[in-house]
Amino acid sequence: MAVVDIKNLEGKNVGQLDLPDDVFKAAVNPNLLHETVRWYQASQRAGTHKTKGRGEVSGSGKKLWKQKGTGRARVGSIRSSIWRKGGTVHGPVPRSYAYKLPRKMVLGALRSALSAKLADEKLTVVDAWQLESHKTKPFREALGRLDGTKTMLLVELADNHNLELASRNLEGVKLVAPHALQPYDLLRHDRLYLSKDAAVRLGETLGFGPRTATAAPDVTTIAAAKPAEPVKAAKPAAKAKKPAAKTAAKKPAAKGKPKK
Repeated sequence: MAVVDIKNLEGKNVGQLDLPDDVFKAAVNPNLLHETVRWYQASQRAGTHKTKGRGEVSGSGKKLWKQKGTGRARVGSIRSSIWRKGGTVHGPVPRSYAYKLPRKMVLGALRSALSAKLADEKLTVVDAWQLESHKTKPFREALGRLDGTKTMLLVELADNHNLELASRNLEGVKLVAPHALQPYDLLRHDRLYLSKDAAVRLGETLGFGPRTATAAPDVTTIAAAKPAEPVKAAKPAAKAKKPAAKTAAKKPAAKGKPKK
């Protein structure tokens, strides 16, 4: 078990917390982190790009000159893509860039990112975010006592109105819940601050945990508990019927045709 110190908002140690090794001391997988970051950024794209095609630009549909006899190239519309202010061919259209990623990959990336933060000594467990006011200045001073840097990620389990109001006006500071934590946020921010309850919740949800196998029921016990069924008397065997003799009907002999 990984043992980390628990600090209060004054920056003093108030205890220790055991973190599961399968979550906070897992092997870091760079390829998995790269894939989850691409997946997250793709889902955040707006996809509102749009260009006008030939049928959407303004312009008359009249044929500019006759087909033959002018010595010029034939042309049918001023909205053609080869003309200035014409339509765009195969231009971008609104679309969604989001795609599905297996849940096991996302959970594995979270374990890798949390383990990397703990290995780099950039993970701090806070006893509780008990703020007396929603003002930003005293909260900024509290982060300074906790060795705050330019970019910080705060993870809080319960709803904390004062913490939400005090942190939203600070540049580089983001507050998320444990269920909304993304590997992208862990990699983007330099330091990670977990509340004690949030650290315990992450250890429970991301950890594999002990697996207890259920024992198979004893067949002899079930047979002894089950009452014996009464034995039914055997029915006398039915007499086999003799097959009736089939009398083949004799066909009359075919009469030959009279000779001429």
